[in-house]
Amino acid sequence: MLALLALLPLGLQADGALEEALSRAGENRAQLEAALEGVEESERGGMEFLIRYMPEGDLKSLSAGFLLEHVSYAYKAWEAAPWRDAVPEEYFFNNVLPYANINERRDSWRKDFYERFSPLVAEAKTPSEATAILNQKVFPMVNVKYSTKRPKADQSPYESIDASMASCTGLSVLLIDACRAVGVPARFVGTPRWSDDSGNHSWVEIYDDGWHFTGAAEPTGDELNRAWFTGRASKAVASSEVYGIFAVSYKPTPQRFPMVWRPDADYVNAVNVTARYTGASAELKEGFAWVRFRVQSAATGERVAAALSIQGADGAELFELQTKDERFDANDHVTKTMQVGESFRVSATHDGMSASAPFTVRRGEQLISLSLEGELTKLETLNVKDELWDAHAARIRTERAAEMEARVLTHGEHEMPFWYTTYGDAPDGEKSFIISMHGGGGAPAAVNDQQYENQKRLYKPAEGIYLAPRAPTNTWNLWHQGHIDVLFDRLIENMIVFEGVNPDRVYLTGYSAGGDGVWRLAPRMADRWAASAMMAGHPGGVSLENLRNSPFTIHMGGKDSAYNRNGEARKYKQVLAKLHEADPEGYDHWVEIYEDKGHWMDREDAAAIPWMLERTRELRPKKVVWRVDGKAPHRSYWLSQETPQGGSRVVVELKDQVIHVVECENTEQLSFRLDDSMIDLDQPVKVMRGDTCFYEGVVPRRRSVLAKTLAERGDPVGMFSAELTVNFKTDVVEPAPSEGR
Repeated sequence: MLALLALLPLGLQADGALEEALSRAGENRAQLEAALEGVEESERGGMEFLIRYMPEGDLKSLSAGFLLEHVSYAYKAWEAAPWRDAVPEEYFFNNVLPYANINERRDSWRKDFYERFSPLVAEAKTPSEATAILNQKVFPMVNVKYSTKRPKADQSPYESIDASMASCTGLSVLLIDACRAVGVPARFVGTPRWSDDSGNHSWVEIYDDGWHFTGAAEPTGDELNRAWFTGRASKAVASSEVYGIFAVSYKPTPQRFPMVWRPDADYVNAVNVTARYTGASAELKEGFAWVRFRVQSAATGERVAAALSIQGADGAELFELQTKDERFDANDHVTKTMQVGESFRVSATHDGMSASAPFTVRRGEQLISLSLEGELTKLETLNVKDELWDAHAARIRTERAAEMEARVLTHGEHEMPFWYTTYGDAPDGEKSFIISMHGGGGAPAAVNDQQYENQKRLYKPAEGIYLAPRAPTNTWNLWHQGHIDVLFDRLIENMIVFEGVNPDRVYLTGYSAGGDGVWRLAPRMADRWAASAMMAGHPGGVSLENLRNSPFTIHMGGKDSAYNRNGEARKYKQVLAKLHEADPEGYDHWVEIYEDKGHWMDREDAAAIPWMLERTRELRPKKVVWRVDGKAPHRSYWLSQETPQGGSRVVVELKDQVIHVVECENTEQLSFRLDDSMIDLDQPVKVMRGDTCFYEGVVPRRRSVLAKTLAERGDPVGMFSAELTVNFKTDVVEPAPSEGR
């Protein structure tokens, strides 16, 4: 159901749209409701998708049994397909699930074709492999050939099988249904007339990391994207409904599919895909790359035909473009060749709305997306935040109940079991949460298992949820590999929803190898922690600059000389002292060296737990220090970078309505997330770097920014309503003189 919602316009009430479709079914409504009632819960989203977008004739005629069999076997094929995880689920809904292509008779082919054709592709690993096999084997198997003597053009698969002949239209329908029966996303494609007026033609496209074409019953060995008609297709005319090339879409679009055999029909939807067949472009000059542009409505999620303006570093307009809307294929974007390494700003306007963003041209192809939406008031923002969080929490409860019950999180090939218990009786929404990482490291699994069990008993806070995870690996760096960030983000998100954790009271600790993890994760994920406690670990040369707003305590045995842990702790005591001395409002810390203790501190380190619990996260500090060393998230507190570069470092301060970029090393572009608790968003904001102004103006509140920042953290406190992106190469402005400047 969640995947289905991604295909629907934002803000559309799914039940309302479904009810509207049912209301048009007339006497057949009972059949459709029976189909909805009879479908498996896990398949209900598919049934709702079909009914919601069903042509009126089908709404009034298709039976519950017909739909239930189609949906059941569509899911069965999809779940068994080896390529399932590599294909976005939206293609399952729009290009596997549908029971028909154009206006052909509605046959109940799904179960039969699944049973007949699945064995043919049992060894296929990709949709392309499966399609090539089906195109070679299906037509001889069912004894169907091309013939102009076929009974009619728009034959259903069984009409073609009964006649043993079909036109290109009937052959395409048959191959598409065979593909869909085994879980290959496929769609009907055609042109009403070739550009030389020599007739019409139909063929097939399948999705495999992009769309690929083939002629039905015209296999070219194991290859796709080869056919006799490619020359003619290259001369198609994108702006013409007669000479263009169109692909059928079950989901409604503004474009109808022009059926020359049934010109009066307007219920088959399509996208214009002409550009993919005519787009054999000239070779790029050295140092240039293709840049594609897309503009979407934030209200509906659909593409719009917007006016684009591209400005250079001096602010001068270089050229204007027009983006493409939903009448065109999803991969058909307005495209421009631009010089690699150069920076620009793109602005879009449509129906009184506007959006803009800086970008730098990269090698290869890149897609620049802009979202157009209306501005929110301060009150509307509060309501939207509540609405988004309620929907997010409901989704998490549904999707992740099983993993919380099993106490195991998964990311790719990595599994992280966890155990937790609760101390005290803090109400939901106020509970503290301590993640406590075990020691061991580069040792056999049994050793790390024992350390995991020990960690469960190690600390007992007066209040809060105490959780010990079991590392997914048994390597020396078990707690600071890249998958840990993802798993901990997911863990925190789950605990907020399922256990009532306060996102501003999340703490990190770990012992020995777990302490190694604290050294790395505390600064790397600084904006997650209210405080961190490192016990008996080795820092490995990590920088602690990012801990400016995240309290940190070190506990070490004075005799813990292995790997010079004790010496490193003493060194970092001085590092933290100097950082705090230079910045007295930051770098809250406590370093305790237990001089008579070795690696085991006889639980004296437990004093760190109440010290941590006295502290609460500040996600919107007035000053942020963000240094990127190696792996790093693309955000820190209220700052964000699309692609953080190793060695980059920024220091930013917020004073009244002015964002001061105090230091900025190896950082070309920076985004600032803002909300009304930080500044007055109804008044202009400035971004200054020294005496240079890079932005001056009002930053609007946007629903999309709230949704994006919620999706990043899964944290209701981490939702920001406004975002401003500045490129330090292109965005220099000369602000109008004002008093005191």
